[in-house]
Amino acid sequence: MTPKKRRRLTFALALIVAGAGGAGLVVYALKDNVLYFYSPSDIAKKHIRAGTAFRIGGLVEKHSVQHGKGAAIGFVITDGDSRVPVRYDGVLPALFREGQGVVAVGSLDERGTFDASEILAKHDERYMPPDVVDALKRSGRWKEGQ
Repeated sequence: MTPKKRRRLTFALALIVAGAGGAGLVVYALKDNVLYFYSPSDIAKKHIRAGTAFRIGGLVEKHSVQHGKGAAIGFVITDGDSRVPVRYDGVLPALFREGQGVVAVGSLDERGTFDASEILAKHDERYMPPDVVDALKRSGRWKEGQ
């Protein structure tokens, strides 16, 4: 091998190693900032450790909203097959109501109640978050035009 080819090969290998190392560092840095999305049925099927942050989406079950002391609110998110109780301490979005789609950000506690730190409600009559639509379609509860 000529010295010129050896230098090119060394440079190419160094570039590949540096690129792989950089990609590994990016993945490592982002792994704690990724919030996974789950439907209530996904939560029932998977073991999610208490305290792990994620998003849950579905419909607010009718007649499940309970107002507690202060700004504390409890309700149930369902996808038609499974249901997850949610506890939220804060002001709900103006468009939050029973039977409508929501996405909550938070974590499960040891009893299986979802402690929400943020609640997002759909913003008009036709909009449904894509992850919620997918979860409802998988459960067979989605109706076109919903």
